[in-house]
Formats: sequence, structure tokens, C-alpha cells
Amino acid sequence: MKNSKHKQIKNGFFYILPSIVNGFLPIITLPVFTRVLTVNDYGVYALAGIYAILLSGIVNFGLTASYERNFFQYKDKRKSSELLYSTLTFVMLGFLVTLVFTLLFKDFLARVFIGSAEYGGLLFWVFLATVFMSFKQYFLIYFKNTENAKDFIFYTLDETLIGVVLSLFFVVFLKTGIIGLAWGQCFASIVILSFLILRFLKVMPFYFNWGVLKDSLKISFPLTPRIFLGVISTQLNKYILNLLNTLGGVGIFSIAQKIGNVTFVFMTAVQNVFNPQVYKIMFSSESSAGKEIGEYLTPFVYLSIFTCMLVSLFSHEAVRVFTGPSFYACAPVVSILSMYYGFLFFGKINGIQLIFKKKTFITSMLTFLDIGVGIAISIPFIRKFGVMGAAWATLLGSLVTGYVAFLISQHYFHIQWEVKKVAAIFSVFCISSLLTLFVIGGYFPYLLSIILRLVCFAVYIYLGVRLRVITSQNLKLLWNIATFKKSSVELNIEIID
Repeated sequence: MKNSKHKQIKNGFFYILPSIVNGFLPIITLPVFTRVLTVNDYGVYALAGIYAILLSGIVNFGLTASYERNFFQYKDKRKSSELLYSTLTFVMLGFLVTLVFTLLFKDFLARVFIGSAEYGGLLFWVFLATVFMSFKQYFLIYFKNTENAKDFIFYTLDETLIGVVLSLFFVVFLKTGIIGLAWGQCFASIVILSFLILRFLKVMPFYFNWGVLKDSLKISFPLTPRIFLGVISTQLNKYILNLLNTLGGVGIFSIAQKIGNVTFVFMTAVQNVFNPQVYKIMFSSESSAGKEIGEYLTPFVYLSIFTCMLVSLFSHEAVRVFTGPSFYACAPVVSILSMYYGFLFFGKINGIQLIFKKKTFITSMLTFLDIGVGIAISIPFIRKFGVMGAAWATLLGSLVTGYVAFLISQHYFHIQWEVKKVAAIFSVFCISSLLTLFVIGGYFPYLLSIILRLVCFAVYIYLGVRLRVITSQNLKLLWNIATFKKSSVELNIEIID
């Protein structure tokens, strides 16, 4: 048990490291990009991304979720190879079809999604970059589920670093404009994906099995409408902003999302630690799994919200440091979106519950609800409050649909959450975030504003101590892992083998 705990937390550290780089490197480069590119440039790029994410979701056909779920069913090397390559063959064929479609109709698609045919080339390259990035996820899932954190971090960081360097080269030195961001990411993804395919072919011979693919498609097919509608749901406010507000408003919202997304990236890294363990518990001890999972997840709730708390509290300072004056208006938007990302923790768990029970069709039905609620809230909020209205609509809509999804997921697979502890975590987080919105709105002197926010942060740390997530024993173990020392202590968090 000790070695298993140590390995999982060590892997967790490795998963968090690339999330730090992935989350902060784009932010660190913002001072450069935001002084070369305009708010409108970011608005155009964000709108092109709507199409790219939509087509990427269709190409992958929900198979990332089914691949991760079925991974533990196929334990021998031959079956594991069949699952991986059968899945990749299917998505590659889908990519070829969408590639031809996008190339032929890129100007028309640019008029529909962006408002002008002159952005057809940008839309095409953003599409390529997004799809190639998505293909890498299958290999990363393999590394994650085999607890091979070192390869996970290697291929994740390499793509990020290469992408940023190439993007800086194109945008800053070659003066290509906003399309340079897409070129940099696209070429980086192609390089890393090529290395991954060649590496896996050397150790895992290619096998295609229609039966294995068919089993995966039974799970993924009901997810496809959800993917299509999910893109509409998550990108809806950007599109409405473009219609009702301005392209610059889309740019402000996009930059706020980029900064706030640091929290989501960190949360995803934490999820990479607990996802395989949750599935293992579900498959190995279903009768008692609900209680075990509830106790197991509480520390991860605290860790996930920790970054959301930081970004929300100090959004004003982050925006001032990492962007130019024309982007300062996005500071309160960042705080609101941080709350939105915090509540997405439950969305990640809801997905696991429904996928395990093979109730993926329900997720599509929930997405219909999400779109309906989103439209009902977004249009009046954006008309009245502009970019701030888009942020509040995003948060409020997710709370409504998230609550419904939570009830349904609990019905099919009940997790016995530690309600008091989880409620305490979110209460401190939300009260602190709302206080931040008030004090950075100009109602308090800046020094008092800083003091109040530091007090909120101290309260959250104290809560971690009370919940025994933050202990001297845990901190010592994390320090030993970070400095590559052999640890003789165990993390004081129950982790199930």
C-alpha cells in the first residue's frame, strides 16, 4: 500500500507539472502576444476555434471516453493493441472526410462562424491544429492508465514548448498575424504525434478488430450528439457576444477564458490521478464503491479548488501583469469564470458515473438542457451587461444544468460524498470569489483589497489543515517527491489500490 500511495502521489506531481507549464506558459507569453495582436485578433481566433472544436469532437466520435473506459477490460497485449489501433483507424478516417470538407468550404464556413470569408485560411489551420492535438489524447490515456507519468509529461511538455516557440517565431519575427498561433500549434502537434505513432508501432504491432471497435462505438455513439451540442453549449456565449456585442468583446472573453483556464488545466491534471483509481474501484468493488469513492475524492476536491481560489482572488493582478491595457477589463470576468471552472469538478465525476453504467445517451439529453438554459440566460444577460453578462450566464447556466446532471448521475451510480467537507470547501471558495468581485470593482482602497483577499486565502489554507489534506506528513512526502528523494512516510489521504 505504501509503495502504491507513493507512486500515485509521485505520478500526481508529474501530472501537475505539465499542467503548470500548459497553463502558465501561454499566460507568460501573453505580454508579448497582446502587444502584437489586438483584441479583435483574439476574437477572430476564438470564433475559428468554435468550428475547430466542433469538428474535432465529431472526428473523435466520443471514442476518447470509451477508450479510457474499456482500457481496463482488455488486459492482454494483443487486445490492448486492437483497442488502440482500431480506435485510431476510425478517427483517422473521420479526419480525412472532414479535412476535405473544410478545405473545400473554408471560405463559406468562415463567413458563417466568423463573419468574413477572408478568415478561411485561419479557420482551416485552427481546425488542423485542434484535431491533431486531440489525436495525442489516446496515447496520453494509455500512459495515464498504465501509470507511466514520465512519458505522459514528456510528450505533453514537448508539444507545448515547441508550439509556443514556433508561435512566437511566426507571430513576432515573421509578422504573420494571428494565423501564426495556429501554425505553431499545428506543426508542434504533427511532430509529437508522429513520434508517438512510430514509438507505439515498435512495441505494439498493429492489429485491427472490428468487434473491439464495435464495442467502443456502442458506448461512444450516444456521446456524439452530446459532443456536437456540447460545443454549441460551451462556445455559445462567444457566438452570441459576436452577434449582440462586438468582436472585441469576444476577444476580452477569450483572454479571460485563457487565464481562467489555468484552473481547468490543473483540475484535469488532478483528474488524471484519480480517474484510473475511480474506475478500478468501480470494477473491483461495486457494492461498496460509492462510499470508498466519496472518501477518496474529498482531498481531490480541495486540491482542484485550490487553484480556482488563487486565480479568482488575484485575477486583477494576473491581468495587469500578463496583458496590455486594452485587456484590463477581463479581470472580473476571470473571477467569475474561475467559479464556473470550480463547479466543473462535479461534471467530470458525473461523466465517469454515466460512462461506467453505459448511460452515455443521457449525456446528450443533458446537453440539450444545457443549450436551452444557456440561450435563455445568455441573450438577456449579454444584451444588458455585455462581456460580464456572458460570464455570469456561463456560471449560472452551468449551475442549473450541473445540478440536474448531478442528481441523474447519482441515481445511476450513487457516490456517498462527504457532504459537510465538500460544502465547506465550496462555501469558502464562492464567498471569497464574490468578495473579490466587490473589492476589485473600486469600492475599496487597493491595500485593503489585498489584505481582505489574503485573509480569504488564509481561511482556505486553514480549512485544508482542518480537513487533514494539509499536514506536515503530506508536505514532507510532496517535498521528497519533488526533490526526487526516497520517502519513508505515507500521504495521509486514503488512496485505494
